[in-house]
Amino acid sequence: MKVALISTYELGRQPFGLASPAAWLGRRGHDITCIDTSRERLPLDQVTQAGLIAFYLPMHTATRLAVPLIQRILAAKPDANICCYGLYAPMNEPLLRALGVQSIIGGEFEQRLADLADGLPNQSAISLDRLHFITPDRSHFPALSGYATLSINGAIKKVGSTEASRGCKYLCRHCPVVPVYGGAFRIVQRDVVLADIRQQVAMGAEHITFGDPDFFNGPTHSISIVEAMHDEFPGLTYDATIKIEHLLKHRDILPRLRKTGCLFIISAVESLNDQILDLLEKGHTRADFLEAVRLTREAGLTLTPTFVAFTPWTTLGDYRDILETLVQLDLVDNVAPIQLAIRLLIPAGSRLLDLPAARERLGEFDSSALSYQWRHDDPELDRLCPEIQRLIQREERKKSSRREIFAQIWALAHDRPLPSLAPNTAIPSMSEPWYCCAEPTTEQLSQI
Repeated sequence: MKVALISTYELGRQPFGLASPAAWLGRRGHDITCIDTSRERLPLDQVTQAGLIAFYLPMHTATRLAVPLIQRILAAKPDANICCYGLYAPMNEPLLRALGVQSIIGGEFEQRLADLADGLPNQSAISLDRLHFITPDRSHFPALSGYATLSINGAIKKVGSTEASRGCKYLCRHCPVVPVYGGAFRIVQRDVVLADIRQQVAMGAEHITFGDPDFFNGPTHSISIVEAMHDEFPGLTYDATIKIEHLLKHRDILPRLRKTGCLFIISAVESLNDQILDLLEKGHTRADFLEAVRLTREAGLTLTPTFVAFTPWTTLGDYRDILETLVQLDLVDNVAPIQLAIRLLIPAGSRLLDLPAARERLGEFDSSALSYQWRHDDPELDRLCPEIQRLIQREERKKSSRREIFAQIWALAHDRPLPSLAPNTAIPSMSEPWYCCAEPTTEQLSQI
């Protein structure tokens, strides 16, 4: 069967969520086409010839961008056999089925996709099967040079990406992983991860991003991979996402990360207000964040915090506190500007819906935004958030530096001048620092 696998957005990376099922489907003899619409236009005539068209929906942005493409395909071919898979597929099942999507797969999707292509019916929307993976097939994508790059000390590195695990042991209320995995996590076998890294190094990768929701859900597994990777490719660097809670719990491992080539760690701090952190069930406090900053610096690692800067409970004082703390800790260069403009998304199935403090502030579910609507008690914050988002998009088009953008954000949010910043530090940063909870940009939507 001809199968078209489509990714609309995966953080500027070659999509693992296409490369992995492409290998499974190819092994069963199917004719595979992989299309990454973040890098190329949708070839409508070619796609409509496929017997199965499968959209990968790992995050909010990807799903928003997929909806108009699904509509275009069905307008051209009303009987198209469309499947959606990934975290946001089961979370948005009613909407997707109303569009005309026939199959929904969440969780561990490779086996189910292969079975679907073989003509077997999909029995349930979510699979938590323990799979034995095979090496992803990356032969269908543009060269790595066409994807996000890493800038460090004036040098530009080609970036590959892979996954050592999926799911998460934790149940943070706002996290889109939770409604699908419910506290479960699954590993990708060590030999498969290393084979995937090896093929990307052969393609020119000089840095690897581990896309796991949390690299320390299985610390022994993860450390064994990076130590083997470092032994084989001593000059290869990498980054990973690790909870603040895990940075403290596994502080003894941090020097081993640095020794094996880890350049930076992304950590979802979300807020510096302990009451908001408790509502989100993040598992850390403001004091824990401060300790994580100290521990990572002591280990020679760069910490890259991410935030949900605007929530229903955030005050203007809370927002100013984030900015002030970044200045005090000399973290201005560490934070991508978009992290200072992200507004809490509450998708269908979110554990936040179980929280009275959240329900009392919610409006109707907005199917176009894929999120429940909410307004802040302080209209100033509802005005400030989109103003900062527009500022960031405008300034990033102008190639303004993080410090230049931060100074303008400070001016919008504060009634006093920005204090003098510490000397500029060379922080490794990706050329496409958007994350799963960000709204699609105007440019992204205009390309559909």
